[in-house]
Amino acid sequence: MPGASRTTAPRTANGPGYEGHFDQLGEYTVAFERFSGGGDMAPLFRGLPDDRCQSPHWGVVLEGRLTFTYADGEDVIEAGEAYYAPAGHTPAADPGTETIEFSPTADLHATMAVVMKNVEALGAEA
Repeated sequence: MPGASRTTAPRTANGPGYEGHFDQLGEYTVAFERFSGGGDMAPLFRGLPDDRCQSPHWGVVLEGRLTFTYADGEDVIEAGEAYYAPAGHTPAADPGTETIEFSPTADLHATMAVVMKNVEALGAEA
């Protein structure tokens, strides 16, 4: 049975206040993420339907706190809690938050194509 860890994940992404390590497990992507800077990530999802993430996620918050905002409310997940975030959310993380998250790879890639364009555009504006 395949396994993955932060140290063995073949793909990484780094940015101001963010570090991610990614691996493929079947039809899912596992992400080991650290949000040292925290913040509201809603601007990264502009251009997607309803300007919200289009991928569901399952995960565990190891440290810190995640907040998922939906059209009808929000879910707050604290350290030590597992979560399910259906499509149609925007995430925010407290500084120092660490997670392990699983997402359907096809949904995640389609969403991340837009997110990465927004990251580049926001970097150019800074």
